[in-house]
Amino acid sequence: MWKHKKQFGQHFLTDGHAILKMCEVSNIQEEDIVLEIGPGKGVLTASLLEYGATVYAIEKDNDLIPFLEEKFKDALASKKLIIVHKDIRDIESSDLPQKEYKLVANIPYYITGEIIRTFLTSLHQPTSITLLVQEEVARRICSETKTNLLQLSVRAYGEPKYVKKVKAGSFNPPPRVDSAIMHIANISRNSFKGIDEEKFFEVLHVAFNQKRKTILKTLGTAYGKERMESILEDEVSPSKKARPEEVALADWLYITQKITAGAKEGAH
Repeated sequence: MWKHKKQFGQHFLTDGHAILKMCEVSNIQEEDIVLEIGPGKGVLTASLLEYGATVYAIEKDNDLIPFLEEKFKDALASKKLIIVHKDIRDIESSDLPQKEYKLVANIPYYITGEIIRTFLTSLHQPTSITLLVQEEVARRICSETKTNLLQLSVRAYGEPKYVKKVKAGSFNPPPRVDSAIMHIANISRNSFKGIDEEKFFEVLHVAFNQKRKTILKTLGTAYGKERMESILEDEVSPSKKARPEEVALADWLYITQKITAGAKEGAH
C-alpha cells in the first residue's frame, strides 16, 4: 500500500471546496494550458481536466506515477494530460508548455520561495500563479501595510491576492499549520522597462540584509554615501531616514534606476 513521503513534503488536499476555489480564481477555461506541480493522487488534476484544461503534471514520486497513469489513462491517451516524471527543481524548458500557460499547484512548503522565484523570473513566465502555501507566507506576500523582501519580489512581477484560508484538517496527512490559497495575476516584466532586473534584486538584498538600518546607511555603504544622498534628496525619493519596510515598490525601482545610471556615468 502506498504511503505519503515526509521527505517530499506531501500533504494531499482533500477539501473539494478549496480545489474548486483554486480553479475558479485561476479562471480556468477550455483550451487553457496548466502546469501543476506535485499532483499527488490527482484530485486537483481531475478538476483542472473537468474544466477543459490541458495539464502538464510534474511528479517526483516514483510510486505515484503508476497510480496517476492508471487513474488518468484516458486523459493521457487524448494528450489532455502530460505527466513529467521529474523533480520540479530539475525541470528544463523543454519539459514545460511552449505556449501561454497558468501555474496551479498545491506545492511542498519547503520549496515555496524557490518555486515562486523560479517561475516569476523565468524567460517563459506563466500568465498567473495560484498556489496553496503556508498561511503566514501568503499573508506576508499579500500584505498591504509594511513591505518585505518576499512581497516586493512578487509585486515586481504581478499582483498577489490572498484568496482563502485552508485549515490543516483539509489535508491528508494534515500539516502542522494552516494554509491559504494565493493568486498572482497579470504576471509580466513591465516593471523593469528601462530598469536592470538583476540590479533591482541586488539593491533589495543589500537593504533588507540590515533592515533595521536606514536605506541611506545601507545603500550608502554599498553604492557611495554622496551618491545615495543625492538620489534620496530628489523630491520623488523616499526619506533618507526610511527603513526598507517603509519603502514602496515604485521607490525601489526608481532608486535602482538612479544607482544604475550613476554607475554608468562613473564608468565614463
